[in-house]
Amino acid sequence: MAKKNTRQDHTEELTKKSKDLENHLKRVLADYQNLERRVSEGRQELIKAANRGLILRLLPALDTLVIAQKHTNDEGLKLSIQQLFSILEKEGVKKIETLEKNFDPKYMECVQTVEVDPSTGSGQEGKVIEELKAGYMLNDSVLRAAQVSVGGSSNT
Repeated sequence: MAKKNTRQDHTEELTKKSKDLENHLKRVLADYQNLERRVSEGRQELIKAANRGLILRLLPALDTLVIAQKHTNDEGLKLSIQQLFSILEKEGVKKIETLEKNFDPKYMECVQTVEVDPSTGSGQEGKVIEELKAGYMLNDSVLRAAQVSVGGSSNT
C-alpha cells in the first residue's frame, strides 16, 4: 500500500511540476510577446520622429517653391508643387486652413494685427486676414504653426 501512495504522490508531484512549468512557460511567452510589441512600437516611434525631422527640413524649400510659383506662371513648377504636396499628404501631412477662420493659437501664430474698420470690416475682428507662412499638421499634431495676420480693432 505504501508503494501505491508513493507512486500516486510521485505522479501528483510530476503533474504539479508539469503545470508549474507550463504556467511559467506561458508567462515567459507573454513577456516575450510584450517585449516584441514594445520594441516594434519603439521602432515605429523612431521612424515617425525621423520622418517628422525630414519633413520639417523640407518645409522651407516648399515655402520657397510656393512663393516662386506666385511670381511666375510656370506650369512645370505648379505640377512639381502639387506632386510634393501629394507625397506629403500620403505621409500624413495636411495644410492648416487659416484664411477667414477665427484665430486659433493651437494652430496659428499671430505675427501681426491688422486694424479693421468697424464700419466696413464687420466680423473680421479675431479672424485671419492674411496667411504669411503656411502651417502644417502631421497626423494629429502641429508640425509647424501657421504665421498669420489677424484682424483687430483700434480699441484693442
